Amino acid sequence: MNKALLPIRLVFVALCAAAGWLVCYTIQDWDNHRALALFIGLSIGVLVVLVDVMLKGFSLRALSAVTFGIAVGALIAYLVGTSPLLDQGDPAIIYLVRLALFIVVPYLCTVIALRGKDEFNLVIPYVRFVPHDVDTPLVVVDTSALIDGRIARVCQTGFLGAALVIPSFVLRELQGVADSDDLHKQARGRRGLEVLNELRKLPQLDLRINESEVKASSDMDAKLVFLAQSMKAKLLTTDYNLAKLAEFHGVPWLNLHTLAQALRPELVLGETLEVELVKPGKDEGQAVGYLEDGSMVVVNNGRPALGHRVGVEIVSVLPTAGGKMVFARLTGGPEAPRAAK
Repeated sequence: MNKALLPIRLVFVALCAAAGWLVCYTIQDWDNHRALALFIGLSIGVLVVLVDVMLKGFSLRALSAVTFGIAVGALIAYLVGTSPLLDQGDPAIIYLVRLALFIVVPYLCTVIALRGKDEFNLVIPYVRFVPHDVDTPLVVVDTSALIDGRIARVCQTGFLGAALVIPSFVLRELQGVADSDDLHKQARGRRGLEVLNELRKLPQLDLRINESEVKASSDMDAKLVFLAQSMKAKLLTTDYNLAKLAEFHGVPWLNLHTLAQALRPELVLGETLEVELVKPGKDEGQAVGYLEDGSMVVVNNGRPALGHRVGVEIVSVLPTAGGKMVFARLTGGPEAPRAAK
């Protein structure tokens, strides 16, 4: 964006300088002050560009809030200034009072509107600088969900029937992680950016970048919860602590880990399946393999088949904190003793 703006700014400054030079041809008194006119035009152009640079990050939402505040302030000042309270009195004092009203009241209304621009977004919602239907289900995505990566595969299936909202401060945090000196953090950040690009390429996905700026003093979790609360949206995360914070504030949340656990197939005794045996078990003759969801399968008398994919029959299923541990025996082989619980 800066590379595109630079030539535009240079052309604008040059046009201002040329305008100052051309003024000398229309005003005869300035004919002998062309250098001064050129300098004034150039200075005006540079001043405008500096103001443009200072307004960097001033979003359309903030502009809407400023416009709304000025309009309301001017209306209040006009109503008070034309009220019977100022019908009689010294004209000079009445003039000063009305002038003060038109300066002070719009200023106060503008400041109030800017401080509450996140709530003001509920009145005139903008995402990607275009209005959107407030009835559309919204899901605010945090950094951990993007780094996790499974969100892209879930969206590809079309099961998520909501618009994904990615706050600008999440993008900045993700960029900061990708630029970290820590190689581990750098890899996680780059994976998050790759997932974001995958989401952008999905034609059926409604992806929105939200330009909201919550108070700088708030931490990331508080910002996400406040934004989701303001937009009446759900919060998508893999962070357990953030999910509990959202629950405390009454914000509905979606956790990809919870979804993955819910989608794990139910295993029943006597069911047959195939598993690759990758390492020996603790007891004699046992071998261990893993299902696609990460569940451990302990196969009795399976050690001779290490390194091979074999058919097994489930003889016992034990729930654990990390998922399920499945005990099985080789199908077609000698019946192994039932695993004790």
